[in-house]
Amino acid sequence: MQCVTSTAFGPAELLHRLRTRGTAAEVSPITHIERVPPRAGQAAPWPGWTDPAVRDAFTAQRIIAPWKHQAAAATLAWEGTHVVLATGTASGKSLAYQLPALSALARDPKATVLYLSPTKALAADQLRAIARLGLDGVRPATFDGDTPREEREWVRQHSRFVLTNPDMLHHSLLPGHARWGVFLRRLSYVVIDECHTYRGVFGSHVAHVLRRLRRAAARYGSSPTFILASATSGDPAGAASRLTGLDVTEVTEDTSPRGGVTFALWEPPLLPASSVSLPSDTSDFTDVELPPIRRSALRETADLLTDAVVAGTRTLAFVRSRRGAEVVASMTRRSLDEAVPGLGDRVAAYRAGYLREDRRAIERSLLSGELLGLASTNALELGVDLVGLDAVLICGYPGTRASLWQQAGRAGRAGGEALAVLIARDDPLDTYLVHHPEAVFGRPVEATVLDPANPYVLGPQLCCAASEAPLTDADLELFGGEAAVAAVHALAGEGVLRRRPSGWYWTHRGRPDVDLRGTGGAPVAVVESSTGRLLGTVDHGSSHVMLHTGAVYLHQGVSYVVDELDLDDAIALVHQQEPDWTTHARDVTNLSVVNVRSYVDAGPVGLFLGEVDVTNQVVSYQRRRIGTGEVIDTKPLDLPVRELRTVAVWFTISPEALVSAGVEPADFPGALHAAEHAGIGLLPLIATCDRWDIGGLSTANHADTEAPTVFVYDGHPGGAGFAERAYGVAADWLRATREAIAACVCEAGCPACVQSPKCGNGNNPLDKHAAVKVLDTVLAALPPS
Repeated sequence: MQCVTSTAFGPAELLHRLRTRGTAAEVSPITHIERVPPRAGQAAPWPGWTDPAVRDAFTAQRIIAPWKHQAAAATLAWEGTHVVLATGTASGKSLAYQLPALSALARDPKATVLYLSPTKALAADQLRAIARLGLDGVRPATFDGDTPREEREWVRQHSRFVLTNPDMLHHSLLPGHARWGVFLRRLSYVVIDECHTYRGVFGSHVAHVLRRLRRAAARYGSSPTFILASATSGDPAGAASRLTGLDVTEVTEDTSPRGGVTFALWEPPLLPASSVSLPSDTSDFTDVELPPIRRSALRETADLLTDAVVAGTRTLAFVRSRRGAEVVASMTRRSLDEAVPGLGDRVAAYRAGYLREDRRAIERSLLSGELLGLASTNALELGVDLVGLDAVLICGYPGTRASLWQQAGRAGRAGGEALAVLIARDDPLDTYLVHHPEAVFGRPVEATVLDPANPYVLGPQLCCAASEAPLTDADLELFGGEAAVAAVHALAGEGVLRRRPSGWYWTHRGRPDVDLRGTGGAPVAVVESSTGRLLGTVDHGSSHVMLHTGAVYLHQGVSYVVDELDLDDAIALVHQQEPDWTTHARDVTNLSVVNVRSYVDAGPVGLFLGEVDVTNQVVSYQRRRIGTGEVIDTKPLDLPVRELRTVAVWFTISPEALVSAGVEPADFPGALHAAEHAGIGLLPLIATCDRWDIGGLSTANHADTEAPTVFVYDGHPGGAGFAERAYGVAADWLRATREAIAACVCEAGCPACVQSPKCGNGNNPLDKHAAVKVLDTVLAALPPS
């Protein structure tokens, strides 16, 4: 194995080396450097109720005393108060719930604890931490999809500290509650780790799973205390209360020590005009001034990761997509092997969809130091203990400030200095943020958005609850009161529930088939045609785009091409190939208004919130040359139409107002289309979503509004709360959108302002300057948010 000595560079020196990599100082890619100063810790004595064996176990791990916030949250939980601890990364939230939970297990040999995490990696990490304490009688164990069936019975009968996830709780533990009766009867604490990740439709489903858990525990005679751990977030007590249905007390003052962080905002440089490829026949382009194109954020991240590894810096690169993580890892390995043969072996990719043994091997290699660099999706964003990382590269804004700080906090865990770099994609929001650092560093993080009253969530969850035990009037109050009553009557009308004197009963033999994550069905298995080897899985909702026939699929740096996608059997057959092209799916969307919940009449402008029906179909894909982006050809696809009833926010403008603003009727489509793209790109600035959670449509004359209209809708059945948030702060949202377009240096529109990577129309037509006039007209009419 190639040995690389530990870096001798601090964050400032490393950043200087990265900045001067082939770039003159006057055109530095760094737009802002924020210095987060170090902070001293404030310790507290061990609470008097701490069990001596538990205290000694922590002391043996060199934890001499808890920090004040750990002791405060732990004491509230010990006293029976439901509590949420919302502090920064590496602030020791684990101790705050381990202390009361393990003390309860030590005091009462029959007590049990249930721990829930959003990822298997985090649960596995927590299992290692608890096992290291060596406490007698705890018998911690994970119970998830990776747990062999022969071990599950042992966990159910013997483990007193069970670590699982909401999916397993929903699919296995609660439907089989009779087999878990002893565990539930003795349940003292429920720990919900990284609770800020439960947002949107997934969070709304988990909120009802937790209510089902409370109901099942009460059925067996227990009333556990809930302890929630969260990254720093807006209104953590309110979000935790919506999630659990309980009154929750928050602890937010972070008293842990923290090393200093150097945080840089990095905008990839513009490519020289000579490097931008033209079509083979350039006779019609002699007088055309091409729009400026920035270097790819993936390429920039790969180069920075390469330089960091060469310098001996242990670095984690966060990349937005699975494909992107694979690309960054592959490019980095190639560059390293060119510099030092064999050094590329010390870099890997990590993402969801890998097989269990592959994930665990990568985690072990990273923790041991065998890997110096890792390109990961947000699968490693959460509290996995990655000791010893020096730097974090964030390829593209991760969607929320909470995630941004969570990812940046992965470095410097030993209390030392750390470097974090946000590399902007060619995207409206990223471009806005690197030129408006106050939007990153000067604002509180967002509040978590979830809506348990979403009928597309509430109805199926009531069916799950009824299949576990008949629903009573008291249960309906637990699940939402009037909304739940209306839902069960509707379900009874459909014949899926039946009323009896003892409650509402599930009428079918099998259990309800409910997908917590809103992916639309079972994951699609990716299988190598020639060998039958299972490579990984892709969620059903992404399969039309990622696994259509002819698509290029990346797995651990190896390229495969899809031979066939069988949606009925949820399988995609692929063969290994290294094509010199990539694939990009194209789709068609139609939208109709179902009802209007609320609206603002602003003269020539109307702002609306309501339900809409959206139909979408992937109809073709383009093959584009790697490196140049040149379109080789477009091939048709025959995939089924997807239908979605959801919540949208939309605005209308009278044609007369647009003409008065200088937008001619022929330019309406391009102006509205550009405004729609930029609005979708900027919505994550004010809501806990990213652009892949939402969709949009614009038209010069919509059949339902009879006016020029721009729609932005939640990409989940029944809505996820994002459209409501946009409606409530529409003026702020659209003002930031207008600023992002106007400030872009391009002439006619580019990915940094009005072009969209997910546009089904190939980003045509778009009119950047007319979009500014559209938004000026809307903002002049709308009242402030």
